[in-house]
Amino acid sequence: MRRLIALLGIIWLSFFTSVSVWGEQEFLVSAAISLKNAFTEIGALYEKSHPGNKVSFNFGASGDLLRQIQGGAPVAVFASAAQKDMDTLEPAGLLIPGSRANFAGNSVVLVQPRQAIAKLAGFPDLAEYEVKKIAIGNPKTVPAGRYATEVLNYFQLADAIKDKLVLAENVRQVLDYVARGEVDAGLVYQTDALTREKEVQVVAAATPESHQPVIYPIALIKGAAKESEAKEFIAVVLSPAGQTGLQKYGFKPISPK
Repeated sequence: MRRLIALLGIIWLSFFTSVSVWGEQEFLVSAAISLKNAFTEIGALYEKSHPGNKVSFNFGASGDLLRQIQGGAPVAVFASAAQKDMDTLEPAGLLIPGSRANFAGNSVVLVQPRQAIAKLAGFPDLAEYEVKKIAIGNPKTVPAGRYATEVLNYFQLADAIKDKLVLAENVRQVLDYVARGEVDAGLVYQTDALTREKEVQVVAAATPESHQPVIYPIALIKGAAKESEAKEFIAVVLSPAGQTGLQKYGFKPISPK
C-alpha cells in the first residue's frame, strides 16, 4: 500500500510539473472533502483578489491526503479535518514552521434519509432492530469516522451495532449512502448535512463531551512550489472574508492557535 501511495505521489508530481508550463502561478491545495463547497468559493475569492494566480484543489479523506503528501505529491497547502493528520506531518519536518493555524470548527450529527419510514429520535435508537445499516467514515483514514467512533463509544453502542456498520471512503460518501436510502442512518458533519437538506434529515447533534473537538488546521507544505502564493491563500482563508465564507456553509469560527 505504501508503495502505491508513493507512486500516486509521483504521478501527481509529474502532472503538476507539466501544468506549471502553462500555469506558472498555479499551486495545489489538498483539503478535507467536507471543505469542498466552502473552499471552492474561497478559491474563487483568492483568484479574484490575486490576478494571474490559480489555485487547484484535491479533495478527499484527510488520511488519504496525508499519505499522498508523504508519498511526494506536490501539495502547497494542506487543510485537514483533524489535528491528528497535521500532527503526523509536523514532527516529520514536512510543514513550514510557523505556518500552521486552526481556521474552522464543525459538529458531528446523526442523519437518516428524509423519506425513512421509521423515524429515529437519537443515537440510542441505532441499536434498535429496525436499523439494519449505519454508515460512518473509515476510522483509519477519515477523521469523521474517528469522531463517529468516539460518539458511538460514548453512547455505549459499539458492540450493539458493530455488525451494522458500513465504512465509507470519506464523509461525503457517507452522506451519499444516506441520501440514496442505501443505509438507515449515518454520522456526518453538520456542514455536510446542510448540503443535502432535501434528502437528509438531522436526527441529533453529538454533544461536545462525546468526542474530540472537530477543529480544522491548515499549513504550508515544505518544499512545494509557489510558497508565497500559497501563503497568500492561507491568509485569505483566515481573513474576515474567508471566515464569512466558511460560516456561510455552517463552519464555526475558532481561534487560529
